[in-house]
Amino acid sequence: MTLELEDQELNVGNFRADMLCRNAVDGSRVLIENQLEETDHSHFGQILTYAVGLDVDAVIWIAKKFREEHRAALDRLNETPSANFQYFGVEIKVWQIENSACAPQFEIVSKPKDWRRPIIRDTQRAASKAPSETPLWVGRFWREWSDYMTQIGKPLKGPQSGTWSLLNFDTEHYGSEFYIDAYLINEKKEIGIRLCIEWQSEMKYFYPLKEQRKEIEREFAEPLEWHESLGYEGSRIFLRRTDIDLTDETDWPNQHEWLGSKLELFDKVFGPRLKALNAADWEPPEDEDEA
Repeated sequence: MTLELEDQELNVGNFRADMLCRNAVDGSRVLIENQLEETDHSHFGQILTYAVGLDVDAVIWIAKKFREEHRAALDRLNETPSANFQYFGVEIKVWQIENSACAPQFEIVSKPKDWRRPIIRDTQRAASKAPSETPLWVGRFWREWSDYMTQIGKPLKGPQSGTWSLLNFDTEHYGSEFYIDAYLINEKKEIGIRLCIEWQSEMKYFYPLKEQRKEIEREFAEPLEWHESLGYEGSRIFLRRTDIDLTDETDWPNQHEWLGSKLELFDKVFGPRLKALNAADWEPPEDEDEA
């Protein structure tokens, strides 16, 4: 889930919602409510009020510790067949490795069973908006790239969108905690390939990979950009190509070739490493102190 901040401290009746975001992939609205202490009935009532008042599609409730009754309540809400909302309960801890800056560690304690799949209502709404809000050439760009990958014997796997600026896909080595995507940003004249690591898995995958940074970048024969998590947004490792004209369709073959070669390199370099990490058994170093 890649989130873009829309607003903060919004008035909802007599209360103020912390953060309102939009999912950059499907356009759905996401509310984030932060609580520095253990969950309480007051905040539980507030998130229900905010969900309806702000017409959001998902609620992320972050707290130091979840009381069992509140975790169970979120589970029950997520099990309601007619529910139009997704609820996430997230506990936060702060870790520090040696003298590095403190980093948040998130643990999801409650989530929808199908949270990796778009909500039907979100998908329908996104589809209805796409033709008017997204240039038609964006869909052609991705479809022609998909055709190119098929022609060279390396067809893309997984969900492929013809209207959004992100194209998510799966490879043999990737799972629910990390994925790769291709993206384009016309305003910045930019395309790129990214390895995305979900926020709750940063300590398992991002930091162990970063320890291998020199070796990884040697295999790429160029430096990568390593963006640590800002919390709920997750971590990103990516390559980008800038100063290109995405509207120049005569240059698309060159752009598609670049994306294809970098995608193959991402899979070749990161895939075996992610598989070998055995993240279920990974623990922070012994000299790591919990703040």
